[in-house]
Amino acid sequence: MKLKDKVAIITGASKGIGKAIAIAFAREGAHLSLNFLQQPEDEVKKLTDELQSFGSRVITVRGDISKEETVKHLVEQTLNTFGKIDILVNNAGILTQSLIQDMTVETWDRMMEIDLRSVFLTTRYVVPHMIEQKSGRIINIATQLGQKGGVELSHYAAAKAGVIGFTKSIALELGKYGITANCIAPGPIETDLVADIDPEWKKNKKKELAIPRFGKVEEVAPTAVLLAADPDGNIYTGQTLGPNSGDVMI
Repeated sequence: MKLKDKVAIITGASKGIGKAIAIAFAREGAHLSLNFLQQPEDEVKKLTDELQSFGSRVITVRGDISKEETVKHLVEQTLNTFGKIDILVNNAGILTQSLIQDMTVETWDRMMEIDLRSVFLTTRYVVPHMIEQKSGRIINIATQLGQKGGVELSHYAAAKAGVIGFTKSIALELGKYGITANCIAPGPIETDLVADIDPEWKKNKKKELAIPRFGKVEEVAPTAVLLAADPDGNIYTGQTLGPNSGDVMI
């Protein structure tokens, strides 16, 4: 029970890595405030029931996390329910493909809204409460492509590189308040996002990996537990941890 009675906000929590982190946190005793945009009610109920079976209290807040009003509502609901916020996991994201010469401005802007702007907004509204309580863990989900780039993924890589730079900067700002900020930069993971990527791209990508397979969400979630837990994650800050099958080695 490494996270017993801690309160965590997780964005994009209904599936993929976000869902896996929610389950891992619940198993470790955390209470959860989950954000998602579009998910059938029966699937949300199934996930909520699973999380509550571990003894967690769970609230869910629908809405586009790139919108300021959604973020304000999420933070307010979390504080009204639990009275504090110990952990923020910025996981919400989208993934699309386009060569730069074919990319529309709308495609670029939407990527920046969901994958980068949302990270700023949630952090902006959560941090004052963490400062007040003199503690907090911020965990931002990036990607190894934010470190090395990717063909047909310049907008995605740029947004995630922005997340990494943002995380290092707030780590410097917030450490004096007992707040850590770190990134997890997974390699290709078997999720719904990656399922929609071109099969030839995925085939070629596997050939590049030191461990020649894509990861699973349950192989990423333990890194989030590490960063959130005391004493496990106490002196990690400004770091980018890479469960990436050896695609980036630092």
